[in-house]
Order: sequence, then C-alpha cells, then structure tokens
Amino acid sequence: MLNKYPLWKNLLIVAVLLIGALYAAPNIYPEDYAIQITGSREVHAVDASLMEQVTNALSEQGISVKATEIENGSGLIRFADSDTQLTAKDTVHKVVGDNYVVALNLAPTTPEWLTSLGAGPMKLGLDLRGGVHFLLEVDLPKAVGQKLENYASEIKGKLREEKLRYRTLDIENSVMVVKFSDAAVRDQALEVLKKEYPNFLINSEEQGGDYFVTVALSEQAIRDIETYAIKQNLTTLRNRVNELGVAEPLVQRQGRNRIVVQLPGIQDTAAAKRIIGKTATLEFRLEAKPGTSAARNEIHSFRDDPERKATLENDIIIKGDNVANAQASFDENGQPQVNITLDSKGGELMARTTKGAVQRRMAVLFVEDKERTVYKTVDGEQVAEKIRYQEKGIISLATIQSVLGSSFRITGLDGAGESSELALLLRAGALAAPIYFVEERTVGPSLGAQNIETGLLSVQIGFALVLVFMLVYYRVFGLLANIALTLNLVLLVAVMSLLSATLTLPGIAGIVLTVGMAVDANVLIFSRIREELKNGLPPQSAINAGFGRAFTTIFDANITTLIAAVILFAMGTGPVKGFAVTLSVGILTSMFTAIMVTRALVNLVYGGRQIKKLSI
Repeated sequence: MLNKYPLWKNLLIVAVLLIGALYAAPNIYPEDYAIQITGSREVHAVDASLMEQVTNALSEQGISVKATEIENGSGLIRFADSDTQLTAKDTVHKVVGDNYVVALNLAPTTPEWLTSLGAGPMKLGLDLRGGVHFLLEVDLPKAVGQKLENYASEIKGKLREEKLRYRTLDIENSVMVVKFSDAAVRDQALEVLKKEYPNFLINSEEQGGDYFVTVALSEQAIRDIETYAIKQNLTTLRNRVNELGVAEPLVQRQGRNRIVVQLPGIQDTAAAKRIIGKTATLEFRLEAKPGTSAARNEIHSFRDDPERKATLENDIIIKGDNVANAQASFDENGQPQVNITLDSKGGELMARTTKGAVQRRMAVLFVEDKERTVYKTVDGEQVAEKIRYQEKGIISLATIQSVLGSSFRITGLDGAGESSELALLLRAGALAAPIYFVEERTVGPSLGAQNIETGLLSVQIGFALVLVFMLVYYRVFGLLANIALTLNLVLLVAVMSLLSATLTLPGIAGIVLTVGMAVDANVLIFSRIREELKNGLPPQSAINAGFGRAFTTIFDANITTLIAAVILFAMGTGPVKGFAVTLSVGILTSMFTAIMVTRALVNLVYGGRQIKKLSI
C-alpha cells in the first residue's frame, strides 16, 4: 500500500523523538548563581561545620542563601542572583582562608531523575553563558633564579668531574660565585667553565686570600630564559586545560609576562583554578650523609607529619620537568601511588646518581609556589594583600635498593585525590616559572544574557517567518513541515547536549542556517509533488514519487554541505568550530526530520486513503 510505513519504522521514529525530547529537556531548567568551595589539598575537605560557619557569616552580612550542599568534599552555596553571588565571595574567602579555593560558578538545577539518565544541559560558550576568565602573571625573576640554580648544580657536577676542588658555590644577586682556596685550581676551573659555557659572562677575582670565579648570565641569555618560561607555561597550561576536558578554551599570552585563560562552559571552576594555578613540581634529592657541611644541606619537613624532618642535600638529581609520563594507581597494599616515567635525560641522571648511592635514602620533595592573603586595615578599611611564598614538603624518603632507571613509583601520598592531581600536573608538564592569579572574573552576566536574548530572537524571527511562509504556501503540507521543523530543533538541542558540545553565538547562526536548510528539503519534496500532480499522477502516486525522486537531490546537497562543515571544524578554531558543530549536527537531524518525520506525518494524514485532492 502506498504511503504507509510499517509499524517498526513508525515506532523507531517515535522512539527517536521521545529520546530527543528527554535529552533536550534539561535545557529548560535555568542555572543558579553559586559559589564553590574546594580544598587546596585532599586533606582540606569541606564539611558541615565549615559550611555552617560560612552561612552564619553570610547571614551576619545580610546576604541571603538559596541553598547549600556538600558533595565529594566540596561545598556549593546557591544564590538568587549574580549581584548577591559577587558580594558573598569576599565574605566566604575571609571565613575559609587560603587552604580553600573559593570560585564563582553556575550550578545546574536539572532534576535528579534526568541526570541519572545521563541527561544534562547544553554547554554555553563564553560569549553566551559567561564563564571563568583568569589573568595570570608569570614570575620571570623566579624563572631566571631557578635556571641559575640548575646551572649551579651542573657547574658543581662539572667541577667534581674535572676533580677541581672548590670551597663554596653561592648565588648572589643573580651571579654565581665559586670560591677556591688555590689560584691554580681557580684558573683551571675558569678555563673549563669558559669552554663549557661560552654564552656566560665568566670572570676571575681575588680578595682577602680567596680566589673566585663569577658566572653571570648575559642580557640575551636572560631574555631567552624569560621567553622560554612564557612558552613553556603556555604549553603546560594548555595541557592542563585539555586534561580538564574544557571545550573551546582560550590560553594566550598578554603583554610581556601575563597569560589569559578563558574556560567557557566549565562546571567546577574551583577545581579549574586549583589545577591551572598550581605551581607544583617534584625534586629528587639524596639524604645528606652524617657529618657533611651544613652549607650543603637543607632541613625539610614531611607533608603528612610536619614534626618529622629530614636533612637533604642541596643538589637536585632531577626535577619534575624530566617526567615524560605519570599515572595514578594503587600499590599492593591498596595505598595510592604515582608511576613515573622519565625522559632520556632524566633517566640518565637518575641512573648516574643512584649507581653510587645504593643503600642510601632518596627523598621526593614536593615544591609548591603559593600565595597567602593578609587583610590589613588602611584608613579604617580592610585591604587584602597577597604574600607569595614557597612551600616544600617531603612526600617519601626511601632506601635505594638498586640502580634506578627511567621508571619507578612515588608513594606516601595523602589519598587517591592527591595522587590523581599530582599525576595530572606531572603529565601535563612542569611550569617553567610560578604563576599567580592577577584577576579572576566571569564574563558579565548582562553581556551573556544580552547575547543569548539577541541570538534567541534571531532564531525566533527566522523560525516564525519560515512557519508562516510554509503554512501559507503549502497549506496542510506546510503545517506538517512546520511540525517536523519544530521536532528538528528539539533533536538538534538533544544531540548537542549529548555530545557536550559548546554552543556559541556563531553556533546560533548555524542553527538559523539549519532551519532554512531543513525547510529547503521540504520545499524540494513539495515542489516535486506539485509537478507530479500537474503531470496527471493520482495524489497517492504523486506523494510517493515526490518523496522518492527528491531524495537524491536532497542527499547530494546536504552531503556537500556536511563535507564543508567537517573541513571547517578540522581547520578552524574557536567561533568557526562552534558554527561547524551546529551546522553538522543540524544537517543530520534535518535530513531525518525533513524526510522521515515529514513522510510519517503525511502518511498519517493521507496514507491508505482514497483521496482526490491534496492541500498543497
């Protein structure tokens, strides 16, 4: 029988539409303005007592709280509007202190029964939703200082290798000063260093019976170090952002020593701030031998027990930037650990050092650059001042049983969360210099709301005009096409939500284009039906011929557009990708609705009936 789908095909279409409606539904629930509180370390979990302190402090300030919740050691406070959210942030930070990250957020209100099915709202880009914006400052003087320390370790090793005894090697005002007790040894060292480091400014001095060699960086060398630090930090931050799974992020340099990071559509901004801003690395050092000079050693505490201390050598075997890969796992006792794989240089240095240090103990030192906020009263007002400092703590101190190579493991971590975070930081790459948050903000909600309103208005106007045209020009068939077009938008939103694609303003333009393209397919089909009717075919045959013979033309037109969209996605960046994603998804959904859904509706109205005239 003409124009009748089998039952299975009708059920399939209904099932697809119902699933589409289900997964598009979360987008009708608006998000709450919220503040998220997350511990800077695994041991600093948010509990009910802390949340009570925060809510009491907000109440004293006359700030109303919509709701609070605690999940996985992280606290969330919901507010009615963005102004209340912004006002509350400073109060919350004062209560929780620097052991917690306080971040602005937008919390979903999707019902639990939908989230349990894996349904969630579509992510909005920075131009629509707002999102988190960080301005980071790179500590370039620290980068130069760290490089000098590395060179100092290299020079010490070189002098020992050449059997040139020196008394001390110190860094004073960005200059390495090597002290000798013999002029002849000093002169030999001078020749060796000039040969090994031709780009350095190396001179000899004599004072009070002591003989010195000074090693200073040239201006060009300092500029090269600073340039490298910025580039390395950019690469590391991009890797960290990729580990977070953020869609369409922006990480770029601004000015001489600053980096802009924009993260649209991210839910856990507190975790993003903690991971991105964490300047953490590892140092592997040998435990000092008893009786060695105090000038060559440092005393450090253990991270899990500050009362417990160990004396370590100043010389660093390797640092975190020699790590090629890091994966979190558990040892045979179920304790968290990180499996480390070093690069070729790191493996060589580790093997060379441990070869002569079997049965000695080696420490893994966790080094982190941090900021502390101190509130001072100036002219009767409290002013926040940032104090930068470095925190070092021993993670593990284990006996070297045999020569170590490029693969080994780190134990002694506080928990699975810390092992995962440490592995992520090491895997993403070490920062060449500390970075500090200069500015943190969300793109103004009024800007986002205005963009959304403008974009939605453009979709509504385009949609309304198309509906009116189809209804007037094609009558009943136009009505059926309009129903299919509405379902097409529902499916498009559902697929975008399922793919966790980010909708941007150019993406909305892609939706408007999709509306036009979806109707274009129906126009081709309906025009073909009219032609067949004029050629004398009966209505049922005309319908069948119209859908059948227009399919090839529709398929060819859409497949070429889809190819162009895929190329745009592969080659483009940012807004271009956003446009390509919605266009690609829209092409696929529009072909389904324009051909199958419209045909099913036409079959429902006209199929299997004796008709003499079509309303088309």
